[in-house]
Amino acid sequence: QPVEFGGGSVQAGGSLKLSCVLSRGTFKTYAMGWFRQAPGKDREFVAAISWSGSNTHVADSVKGRFTISRDLDSGVVYLQMDVLEPADTAVYYCAATARSEDSLVVVSPQEYELWGQGTQVTASS
Repeated sequence: QPVEFGGGSVQAGGSLKLSCVLSRGTFKTYAMGWFRQAPGKDREFVAAISWSGSNTHVADSVKGRFTISRDLDSGVVYLQMDVLEPADTAVYYCAATARSEDSLVVVSPQEYELWGQGTQVTASS
């Protein structure tokens, strides 16, 4: 099961970096994604990365501000969030899905089998 780290509170315009750890034994064959859910709203896609790290995709709402990456040696997936806005305030979830295609990114939450507990991110104006 993925475990998220790094949430917190910042002023608008600030930065945070989230980390997600998946057990090393299975990490290399899992495509990973970040999703978020604000109070009263549906869970929405934020960013995804293929298991090899060769392909990434981010939502239009965070493009140019958020970056997803992964370290194949340590088994950690990162979400670098810059120029945070109050609209980014939500619980952020890391998810994993077993995939053999090395360039495949997965954006639909229904396709992910494993989910973390979530970490709160708050950006205040």
